[in-house]
Amino acid sequence: MLLPILLVLASGMCHAVWSMFTKRSLNKSSFLWSIMMVSTVLLLPVLLAELWTQPLAPGAYALLLLSVALQALYSWLLSITYEMGDLSQIYPVMRGTSTLLIPLIGVIFLKESLSVYGWIGICCMLGGFAVLSGIGSRRSLPAASGSGSMSGTPSASGSGTTLGYYTPVLMALCVGLCTTCYVFVDKLNLQHMSPLALLEVTNIGFVAGLTPAVLRSRKLLEEWRRNTFTILLGSVLNPGSYLLFLFALQQAPLAHISPLREIGTIFATLLGVLLLKERQGLRRLVCSVVIFCGILLIGIWG
Repeated sequence: MLLPILLVLASGMCHAVWSMFTKRSLNKSSFLWSIMMVSTVLLLPVLLAELWTQPLAPGAYALLLLSVALQALYSWLLSITYEMGDLSQIYPVMRGTSTLLIPLIGVIFLKESLSVYGWIGICCMLGGFAVLSGIGSRRSLPAASGSGSMSGTPSASGSGTTLGYYTPVLMALCVGLCTTCYVFVDKLNLQHMSPLALLEVTNIGFVAGLTPAVLRSRKLLEEWRRNTFTILLGSVLNPGSYLLFLFALQQAPLAHISPLREIGTIFATLLGVLLLKERQGLRRLVCSVVIFCGILLIGIWG
């Protein structure tokens, strides 16, 4: 069980870093499209070769199309969400939603199991996610317009402040729901194809979902001029993060390892507070410790 745990932890770290790059980018759609296009081009021969040598049943192709559609929706929602809120505000909500639902799906539909300690760990993580996101705390509302947002987080006063804060939180919740769906579908897809080929399928869906927004923005060349290095680095970290997770899924039950990937929340919070200078740093870092305790419970005794 040690190897899949290490793979998932590395996946979470990679995910947090490229998410921070995305938050600092000029145009979120163009940046995300660019970092995914590199790996999409490189992995296309792998997918074509596997489908040619190992044709799939019609039902398997239908699952692949569903994965493409979910990835397209996910990428579109993701780009909008990163335009709205702080990294340390929206990231916990996006990842926390998946942490709650994926183990439940694994237990109910895949006949997997969690121990009492595993459930306690999930409760710790969800509690930390809720406090980190600021849901239900009116004192956290001004943070939505903090200096940590590089791309125009909405700011408002009076009743508009509430809307300006909770809109990115609600969008992040939608991203989390979409993540839950595509991870569950990809768990089934791994029964029919290799992780590399499946990664290319998800890449195609991700790029397709962002292409209309990239064409409308006309900022692709400017994004490359401003952030060439981070685009190239992100093109490794983004698909690499999910590939590590797919390899881990091959070796361990979904309900046991999926919550471990949310260690990326700790890294993302640190990056948001230390590098992006986002507010409420102490409170968010304390919550990260609670989340890490939950991760340990799931990883060791879950």
